[in-house]
Amino acid sequence: MAATIQCLGSLRSISSIACGFRTACTIMCQSRATNRSRSIYYFSTSAPSSQQQEQSPDDEFSLSLLDGAKEGIAVMSMRRFRYKNAMGKNLIQKFLDSMEEVKFNNKIRVVVLRSEVPGVFCAGADLKERLKMSPQEVGAFLSKLRLSVTEFHNLPVPTIAALDGSALGGGLELALACDLRTAASNAKIGLVETGLAIIPGGGGTQRLPRIVGPSKAKELIFTSRVMDGWQALEMGVVNHCAEQNDAGDAAYLQAMKLAEEILPNGPVALRMAKAAINRGVEVELESGMRFEEAYYAQVIPTKDRMEGLLAFKEKRKPKYQGH
Repeated sequence: MAATIQCLGSLRSISSIACGFRTACTIMCQSRATNRSRSIYYFSTSAPSSQQQEQSPDDEFSLSLLDGAKEGIAVMSMRRFRYKNAMGKNLIQKFLDSMEEVKFNNKIRVVVLRSEVPGVFCAGADLKERLKMSPQEVGAFLSKLRLSVTEFHNLPVPTIAALDGSALGGGLELALACDLRTAASNAKIGLVETGLAIIPGGGGTQRLPRIVGPSKAKELIFTSRVMDGWQALEMGVVNHCAEQNDAGDAAYLQAMKLAEEILPNGPVALRMAKAAINRGVEVELESGMRFEEAYYAQVIPTKDRMEGLLAFKEKRKPKYQGH
């Protein structure tokens, strides 16, 4: 079957890999949304608050494997408080390390990506750190940054981004690499690069059109529009929106609710469904149908498929083991 998949790989169209993953310095620009003018602030990676404590590099990113009724859910938490989750070398490496663990842990069925930094999802690339790099180091850094986003997109299990704060530019591009997105009502969401005379460089020009369609993607990118959670839901950028709560984690709670809804389903089926969809959207319908056929064949010999049939016959909930 692996040979079949490899053969079908030739049907896949070549995807443009967007270059770069950036964050803006502290500047202000004007954005119009639903006939209202507002000021938008881009988060800076400089001048951290003197009130913030020093943080261990090991504490900038965490991977938690939940247990009990939520066993099978993995939560990736960005925790770079001083720099609003700006993607520096250490954070990127921790992100890549956590993905390696997810890829080879068959007990993980769904991943939730969140921020523990109040009011911020991710501020994009760490420009302050980049100032200290040589041209050669900058090239290597950007390659690793793009790799981290691509690797996250290619994780075999369903992924959900919880946007409880600002996700502008590179921060939104990271969220777009997820399968699903939830947002709080007060989130600030947008690809704002054209307002800075550049274009999205972390996959935004490629992933956003695949999510909302080319026409809406062009509107959002051309206007450099910043949306709140409800507007992002209306445009199709996020799957769900919830009114923000006092704890500031409404999107995370919504993401966990969605993860728990995914959790009972067959693990192998979830992986094959994701692969079929991701590969199928890159080619014409006929070739996509062949991908579906090939990935369907992967679930036929599994014990989980037989368990599903028996559970249906016996009118009980199935107990899937992932094989």
